[in-house]
Amino acid sequence: MGPAPPDRSLAHMITPSSGGIVGHGLRRSFGDVQAVRNMEVSAPAGQVTALVGPNGSGKTTLLLMLATLLKPDAGTITVDGIDLAADPRGARSRLGWMPDTLGVWESLTTTEILSSVGRLYGLGKAESLTRAAQLLELVRLPEFAQRPARVLSRGQQQRLSLARALVHDPSVLLLDEPASGLDPDSRLELRDILRGLAREGRAILVSSHDLGELDEFSDRAVFVAAGETVQTQSLLEADAQERAYSIRSLDPAALESALDRHGVPHEAARDDRRAASTVHLASEAAAAQLLALLVGDGVPVVGFAPSAGALEETYRRTVGRLASPPTSPPAPPAAHTQEVAP
Repeated sequence: MGPAPPDRSLAHMITPSSGGIVGHGLRRSFGDVQAVRNMEVSAPAGQVTALVGPNGSGKTTLLLMLATLLKPDAGTITVDGIDLAADPRGARSRLGWMPDTLGVWESLTTTEILSSVGRLYGLGKAESLTRAAQLLELVRLPEFAQRPARVLSRGQQQRLSLARALVHDPSVLLLDEPASGLDPDSRLELRDILRGLAREGRAILVSSHDLGELDEFSDRAVFVAAGETVQTQSLLEADAQERAYSIRSLDPAALESALDRHGVPHEAARDDRRAASTVHLASEAAAAQLLALLVGDGVPVVGFAPSAGALEETYRRTVGRLASPPTSPPAPPAAHTQEVAP
């Protein structure tokens, strides 16, 4: 059975909420290039929402608009129920923005950077220093408290950037490729930090090219392509959809014979350089039933798992089939600036 065409209606994609961030009917052009054509996006409070799309799909432009660094040509943005156009200062006070590259004063120490940002947000001197120390502990950088930013590795810069986004205790976090440059241990720590922040009730919108990573810590995902939103899906819905499964057996011939006997279409594949059979199953329940049948038939099954993560499966069915126009999104403004007119 082939994949169903993506639902292109937008009415179902946004769940109104007093918390979190919602963008409706967003458009943005640069000359003749329509970087964002008609985007709908929401990141509810208490959840991690993944923003998924290919290069040139409008993700960066969308994030810059949500972060108030670009003004939309059309559409509305609300942050915790506050209309960004009507009350930009109130909305910005609730936003934490982490760009994909860290722009800082390289001669300042990490403590000086965080405390300076705290002062800009209205914290007192003592409070800003206390907050800086707390955040350096949170992102596992306390040993760099008195070290200048220029000595930080790429991964350490990313962690400092996350800390900076949290200085004013925002309720909404916008994170552009936060795991870029992180080693495996740091990625696991980031996952735990983000899940903890979501449990505190924050809304988190994360852009990343690593679908497997997003699978691990996201609650829902917004898929975009060619400047448009093409689907919004919870991870529970993604897990329940039809998926390809890879099955390996010590006796490939017995496996193929059993699949034929039960009327399950299959195809030969290679899984980590070992022979495998690929089948398409409607749900996890169907997968459990097939596995029980194979074991009951005496097939020595040694591997039975989805061929791809849940988000990757949705990506292939929707975004992967849509061509993106050749767009060149603008480079993000410096991380410490707020350049957009209200």
